[in-house]
Amino acid sequence: MTVRRVQGSEVEYGITVQGQPHANPMVASTHVVNSYAAAHGLTRRARWDFEEENPLRDARGFDLSREAADPSQLTDEDLGLANIILTNGARLYVDHAHPEFSSPEVTTPLDVVRWEKAGEEVMRSGAELAGQMPGAQPIVLYKNNIDNKGASYGSHENYLMKREVPFENIVEHLTPFFVSRQVFTGAGRVGQQQDGSVPAFQISQRADYFEVGVGLETTLKRPIINTRDEPHADPKKYRRLHVIIGDANCSETAIVLKHGTTSLVLAMIEAGFLSRGRALAKPIPALHAISYDHTLRQTVALDDGTTVTALQLQGYYLDAAREFVAQEGSDPETDQVLQLWESTLTRLAEDPMLCVDELDWVAKLALLERYRERDSLDWDHAKLHLVDLQYHDIRLHKGLFHQLVRTGRMKRLLTDEAVQTAVTEPPKDTRAYFRGMCLARFAPEIAAASWDSVIFDLPGHDSLQRIPTMEPLRGTEEMVGHLFASSTSATELFRTITA
Repeated sequence: MTVRRVQGSEVEYGITVQGQPHANPMVASTHVVNSYAAAHGLTRRARWDFEEENPLRDARGFDLSREAADPSQLTDEDLGLANIILTNGARLYVDHAHPEFSSPEVTTPLDVVRWEKAGEEVMRSGAELAGQMPGAQPIVLYKNNIDNKGASYGSHENYLMKREVPFENIVEHLTPFFVSRQVFTGAGRVGQQQDGSVPAFQISQRADYFEVGVGLETTLKRPIINTRDEPHADPKKYRRLHVIIGDANCSETAIVLKHGTTSLVLAMIEAGFLSRGRALAKPIPALHAISYDHTLRQTVALDDGTTVTALQLQGYYLDAAREFVAQEGSDPETDQVLQLWESTLTRLAEDPMLCVDELDWVAKLALLERYRERDSLDWDHAKLHLVDLQYHDIRLHKGLFHQLVRTGRMKRLLTDEAVQTAVTEPPKDTRAYFRGMCLARFAPEIAAASWDSVIFDLPGHDSLQRIPTMEPLRGTEEMVGHLFASSTSATELFRTITA
């Protein structure tokens, strides 16, 4: 039993151009990505390789036709937008109207935090550089999920699972877990309903945008359980669980809890350890009801007729995880997640404000309540919406989250040095190491790359040469570090690998 598994995150950032409310966000996003690429010597010809991607394959056993798919689902098409591969193994690109950072594959929740925070550094730098272009206005990025005009953008998670696990088991056990975990993953929002028309606070920014229990879509009719079957690995062995229900977290603690607890639940699902009995009668209404009650007292109905709170649902999964760990054994990372999970649920049950220095929604609510009390503001006041947005501003001197960190009112789990290293260096214990090192050492000879391949364009070869990377735990520093140390050229590296 362990939280260790191949995992990662994808974060789309909200974007505005100061003084230009009608600026094209796709153009602005392109400026952010290209400005970062130009300033860091990344304007090479290496492109993203879409060949092995299949976003329309459904885990329920069928492929959606391209004609029936929404254009936003066709992520395997090269639209000519800015799209670069970083030396840390990550992907930085424009996803329709937003700049997006897809982290490299890592194996622990804390490493998710490290490379996701590195993504914030990359985005901050790109926005600053784009704002320095001749005639350009400052570009501001927000690590949030809503534009307060009815639109939402995602912060997705990815977890590699065993292929043999029946998908219906995943749906059964993850649905109540995802519905209730917002008590610690929520980023907080002023306004309820998709357009924010109901003046009130809620725990999650994303909850209102989910409309079905299970489905393939990610931008329309969003499902609690996404069925995209695109493993980016050996499809006979692995399934990549693509999780779209979750807020963009600034808090390092919230990110660890999000990935750590989910990894533990997946381990129990893979082992067939969880018993039946926690199915929600109406998952979508339950998701909304839990988000709307920041006292955490709201009960939701199970299909057996009983009612529970979100904290009680989370307590069920925590108790099961502790029992499973006692049976199967543990490791330090797992013990730390279990302790944090238990501590967080205990404090939330006593008084959510006991988590004010660890969870985004609690920290934001505390800020908002201070403004409400000082200025006698109702929840529909425009100032509160501005405070909400300013919490997510990634600029160090402007963002309210960063102000909390700077004044010691928000806990951190990592040092600035650890994050800065991750901006340029890949994880050492996954295939991202091989991808990143190829880009760092031999960029002119790399024609393309993706999660599951690196493609070389070598002198003396009439065609491009593909090195598959279908096993996410191969290509690590331990396995290939000596090859990079001994190879003076891409040709030499390729010959050694293929010999």
